[in-house]
Amino acid sequence: MARPRTTLTVQRTERLTPHLIRVYLGGPGFAAFRPSEFTDSYVKFIFPRDGIDVLRTYTVRSVDADAGELTVDFVYHGDEGIAGPWAASVQPGATIDCFGPGGAYAPRADADWHLLAGDEAALPAIATALEGMRADAVGQAFVEVAGPEDELKLDKPTGIELTWLHRGEREPGAVLAEAVQAAPWRDGQVQVFIHGEASAVMQNLRRYIRRDRGISAEWAASISGYWRRGRTEEGFREWKAEFKARETAETP
Repeated sequence: MARPRTTLTVQRTERLTPHLIRVYLGGPGFAAFRPSEFTDSYVKFIFPRDGIDVLRTYTVRSVDADAGELTVDFVYHGDEGIAGPWAASVQPGATIDCFGPGGAYAPRADADWHLLAGDEAALPAIATALEGMRADAVGQAFVEVAGPEDELKLDKPTGIELTWLHRGEREPGAVLAEAVQAAPWRDGQVQVFIHGEASAVMQNLRRYIRRDRGISAEWAASISGYWRRGRTEEGFREWKAEFKARETAETP
């Protein structure tokens, strides 16, 4: 089945932190958008470059059917990349096409506790998941950002312990990997959601959760990299496919 393609119109933008920009999208094309039930719902934005459609994947932060708009948060690091600079400069009235939405994860009510971890790229999905949990949910959430100025107020169940981690000058994902592996492990069945810089997540935390902690794919299916330092999204997808092939070959 062909992926639905939707044309959305920029309504306004909002700078949430020094490195996070929220874009509100709606317009006539919103009527064709079908929200996903997953909290990691994502769309693939289409950026025409030199006659070629370049795709960039972003989490849908929220959908407001009454207002006829959805919001997407973009990580911004100056003039690097394609989508971040676009979000920083785009004006109301501009249009952009996207495929989707897709998605695969939502908090399960039958989990005894939840473990969520990620960086700025995963923050929208983590925030949406926290909002979608039962009021009596318990667990831990770790979010790595550049510094204290990048923290956001998140709505969450009182039983979820939220820890903000500041990477400072360290490599992305290093502080996150250390914090997750050092955290006390709770009893009962955990559901895991971990996304961020691919090297830290897939080479460290994925193996920690699946092998060291013995969590099955049913409860830890959503552990993957959202991006890879030094690679475009196209290059990252190639690296991710190669990594998974090696991981499969190494599995007894």
